[in-house]
Amino acid sequence: MANEVSGFSEAELDKFETFRTIVERLRGKDGCPWDRRQTHESLKKYLVEESYEVLEAIDRNDMPALSEELGDLWLQIMLHSQIARESGEFSLEDVLRSINTKMITRHPHVFGGKEIADAEEASLSWQEIKEREKDGSQSLLAGIPGSLPALAYSQTVGRRVAAIGFDWENADGIIDKLVEEIEELKSAATPEERNHEFGDVLLVLASVARRMEVDLESALRQANARFTRRFQYIEGICRDRGLDLRGMKLAEMDAIWDEAKRKVG
Repeated sequence: MANEVSGFSEAELDKFETFRTIVERLRGKDGCPWDRRQTHESLKKYLVEESYEVLEAIDRNDMPALSEELGDLWLQIMLHSQIARESGEFSLEDVLRSINTKMITRHPHVFGGKEIADAEEASLSWQEIKEREKDGSQSLLAGIPGSLPALAYSQTVGRRVAAIGFDWENADGIIDKLVEEIEELKSAATPEERNHEFGDVLLVLASVARRMEVDLESALRQANARFTRRFQYIEGICRDRGLDLRGMKLAEMDAIWDEAKRKVG
């Protein structure tokens, strides 16, 4: 058959059921030994890696890569669902039923008769419904994964407490607090104090980013990527010009750095 891939027709390759069949066969008796031995625990690192590869594709605005990386992330979800089904824990249908129910009940302005004015009100409505779903004894901060990167954790905490009004009245108040925390950092006398105060500075910066609608993790990843491109440009220039980077004065490196900023962004 034309355009057939190992028994699957071209028409089958864009079907969800084909994907499910492939994962089932990988985990089946005559499937792949590596896939068969995987567990929820062993797959954790791959779930994290694939998530970050999705983020990297978004940062690069690389849509073909994003399409591919979303597929890799989806594979991780399917593997976890298949492992759970085999052990009788839950099925893919349970996963779908749960998320479908959640999306419908938490969007009454879409699937019900509630009216909202804007995205901010939609976010508040989501949080209110989420709180009603709890038994009233859970902390507002319960359920935030401790494995989240620290900056992302800070922004998530900030969003949750801000939703009930625990927040600065305006951005100027956060900036004033940032200045205060920086002064405390400058006054820190011991390594322990510096560690404590630096953490406070980062926590306030997370609030500044949240108020400015900046994703702190994404902003820092992009800044890291820019620095890497620029520094590698400096290394390349030094090789091309026969210069010893380690022996250069800071002013000389700064001059090439400015060139790098113009040339590679």
